Amino acid sequence: MISLKTLTCSSALGLLLATGAVAQDAPARPTGLGFEGTAPTAENVPAYIESGATNQRSDACMATVDTNAGVRLLSGFLKVWEPSTLLVDAGVEAEANGDCPAIVKSDWDGIPGSATDGKILDQAVHDHNMDYVVQVTASRSAQQAIGAYLDDRRGKNISMLDGLGPLADAWKNGAHQFTTITQVQPDATSVKYDDHGNNRGLGSVGDEEAETDANEDLGLAVDFINAMSADGSTEPAKRFYKYGRPWRWDSDVFVVPALEPAKSGSAGTDGGFPSGHTAEAWRDGLAMAYLVPERFQEILTRSVEMGDSRIIAGMHSPLDVIGGRMLGTATVVYNLNLADNAELKSTARVQVLDWLYRQTGTETEAELYTAAHAWPLTDDRFADAELNVAYVAPRQSYGFEAVASDAGAKDVVPAGAEVVLETRQPYLTAEQRRVVIKSTLLPAGFPVMDDAEGFGRLDYIRAADGYGAFEGDVTVTMDASLGGFNARDTWRNDIAGAGMLTKAGSGALTLTGDNGFTGGVVVEGGELVAASRSALGAGDVYVAGGTLAVGARGVDIGGDLTVLDDAGLAIRGLAGEAAAVAVEGNLTLLGGTLDITLPESAEGVTLVSASAIEGTFDEVRLNGAAVEVTYSADAITLAAAQ
Repeated sequence: MISLKTLTCSSALGLLLATGAVAQDAPARPTGLGFEGTAPTAENVPAYIESGATNQRSDACMATVDTNAGVRLLSGFLKVWEPSTLLVDAGVEAEANGDCPAIVKSDWDGIPGSATDGKILDQAVHDHNMDYVVQVTASRSAQQAIGAYLDDRRGKNISMLDGLGPLADAWKNGAHQFTTITQVQPDATSVKYDDHGNNRGLGSVGDEEAETDANEDLGLAVDFINAMSADGSTEPAKRFYKYGRPWRWDSDVFVVPALEPAKSGSAGTDGGFPSGHTAEAWRDGLAMAYLVPERFQEILTRSVEMGDSRIIAGMHSPLDVIGGRMLGTATVVYNLNLADNAELKSTARVQVLDWLYRQTGTETEAELYTAAHAWPLTDDRFADAELNVAYVAPRQSYGFEAVASDAGAKDVVPAGAEVVLETRQPYLTAEQRRVVIKSTLLPAGFPVMDDAEGFGRLDYIRAADGYGAFEGDVTVTMDASLGGFNARDTWRNDIAGAGMLTKAGSGALTLTGDNGFTGGVVVEGGELVAASRSALGAGDVYVAGGTLAVGARGVDIGGDLTVLDDAGLAIRGLAGEAAAVAVEGNLTLLGGTLDITLPESAEGVTLVSASAIEGTFDEVRLNGAAVEVTYSADAITLAAAQ
């Protein structure tokens, strides 16, 4: 390590002049925008978390767009399709209730184009909706057909187990789950097979009639998943919108042959919009992701896959699936915010951790996370995060074009939507989670997805990867002593915006995106890891405490870099010939530590480059041992071995 004490006077003077290693004031730290971002709720719109209990059928006071939360949520469909009546009345009747008149069964026969059918209002959207199913069912593979059959006939939660990857067997055993459908039987094209298993498994309370005991393993988890589906039926919306299944609309829709026996013979009560299987996949998926945030995105990718399988099966259209996703999501947000579920969501998570620790031989959330991602892609089809994102992206809006007049809609976040992320991002405040959701919303203007509260634009899979933009300043305060994501997390999104990021507390936060935010970075505590060249955005970087760690790809800093005496810079590997830390502006060092992890033969490697360098590090280590570096006017390099 270089020390002025070992240099001659002339050499020391030269170094002082070259590096400015005299006492100097620290440059001003970035100031950012001076305010934090916000995520407003929609104005003058009934919040689903306050009205979700109205999603009922057979109640005269909950039978219209204005009085049924589930129907209202999906009312964007009324721009595409006008049902024959605007009531929850397909095969449904209800007695008068106070000022609410009685509901009489609709005469809708469920046959597209019949005298009792509704009216297409947006022919282009409807045509794309059906053409998509025709194309998909004509080109599906044999393996896709098998998957679609299994997702149709067996309990939906059994299918959702796939999202747990290496943890699936442990969960299945703890929930005491079983299914009677494990394959496509040879005679399935003529015989309808029903699942006589128990879908989600056994709850914490025994059932004398069913002759089942209380489940002391994952019974509370099963209770929680059941609770997240309360008031979540898709039947009210199906019986309001009265929109036929795709195979009734178009004879070119090729239903999986083994599912022919599963087709309903009662068209007048068999509406396609929204998809019930999809809604259940999202209800169960979000509930399981809450309990096992270590597999958050993988589980929700399975929810997307199950919705998509309904199209592959020929049983539903893209708009059916989008509607199911929206209603399933809104149902979970509603139930997670109920005071009656506050204790259950906490005790269920504790039980899940205890059970999975014992089953996997782990003791901490960090170890469990590792175990949850231990399988290669050949054994865990959700093991690759980038592949998951690529799979999900086109299935969010299914190729529909955004309506230009709606594309500029204000970004709003549903009341209570942030609760879904509280186990996945426990180190953020509730308002910060709302802002994360806002910054990762899907684009506005797509059919059906433009509901007033914003449920149609939610993208929890992307939100789990952190902010998509800093529209205000963001301070992340982590506490490593709490373990799990409090101790270590990664933000993979590309982050835009004019805001500033401050990393405080302990714990480590890794940034991997192609980030363009301009407000700068301040490191006050813990560790901020730059795992891409553009991880730190385009502003100044100020390391006041803790450590700025740089991955093997190195990092480019668009402004100035300042390191104070109580802080550190860590360089962990170096790929390529560029400097590990390339500073476009000035580098100012007021002491601090430079900790390098590189091959021992890396002398002469450029560690840091800058327009100008002032000061030196107090201590420099290579692989844990003191080492000398060479400072010049614009670079710091590893000194050659003596």
